Amino acid sequence: MIITIDGPVGSGKSTVAKLLARRLGYAHMDTGAMYRAIGWKAYITRTNLNDEELERLCVNTGLQLELIDDHQKVYIDGKDVSAEIRTPEISRMASLVSTFASVRRYLVRTQRETGLGWDRQYGGMVAEGRDMGTVVFSETPYKFYLDADIEERGIRRWEELKARGIDADLDETIKELVKRDENDKGRSIDPLKKAEGATVIDTTGLTLDGVVEEIIKVINQKNN
Repeated sequence: MIITIDGPVGSGKSTVAKLLARRLGYAHMDTGAMYRAIGWKAYITRTNLNDEELERLCVNTGLQLELIDDHQKVYIDGKDVSAEIRTPEISRMASLVSTFASVRRYLVRTQRETGLGWDRQYGGMVAEGRDMGTVVFSETPYKFYLDADIEERGIRRWEELKARGIDADLDETIKELVKRDENDKGRSIDPLKKAEGATVIDTTGLTLDGVVEEIIKVINQKNN
């Protein structure tokens, strides 16, 4: 069984996906980390942001995901970059590189190969990102789209950054989210949107466990 959870930054999709996968005993794939990883390499190599240069970068990059005790590790060319890709600078780079067709082709193919393999290996897989239900695993009937109001999303993101020891201003964090939303929803290739047939859950004011319970209820209804 493949379950997709899409939504904007701060909607709760990452934490909900982890909790859901743990609850069901499934693998959890954070596909946003893969865009961050390519953004990280483009950043440190000062790659020009155009399709030709980014396609060359992707072809010459070894990107690997590994699950260790249900935690996802991300490797670029054998280097563990799981922590380095979680900075605001790399978040911005991830948003930029995600607009290029060469990057999306490479990562959609990698995500499908990894996800289908994990589905077979673990008996199920929860994939979270921005185009899981619309593009990467569009054939699955178990699609969800999470959202929340911008203030709550901003607070969640701000608290996440603070927990990682990153100095961040709440107002600036909210502005960054608004800009990220514009980029993700406005790009011409695979924009962030609700997948056809997806269940929409507004997580504003909800507990994470409550969201997980709602998703499980919908899955059980579909199976019956």
